[in-house]
Amino acid sequence: MASAASTIAIKADPNDPEDGDITEEALQQALAERRERLRVRGAQAAPTKQQVTLRLDADILAKFRATGPGWQARINAALKAAQV
Repeated sequence: MASAASTIAIKADPNDPEDGDITEEALQQALAERRERLRVRGAQAAPTKQQVTLRLDADILAKFRATGPGWQARINAALKAAQV
């Protein structure tokens, strides 16, 4: 059992219908999931891509960015498909 000094007490807000008491286990699970999402990928051992500066039309760039995360990979795939 955790000592009183290490216990975290988070009281529910009675005015918030979505707020409820949280157990220590649920809090630890939420913190572990958050740490997992915040992990940063290290440097590639053998880089396979090269960083360049490329000027694209604003409307093309906006359409790719609007598709969400991974838009740069989708531009790469479109350029590969257009290879001559």
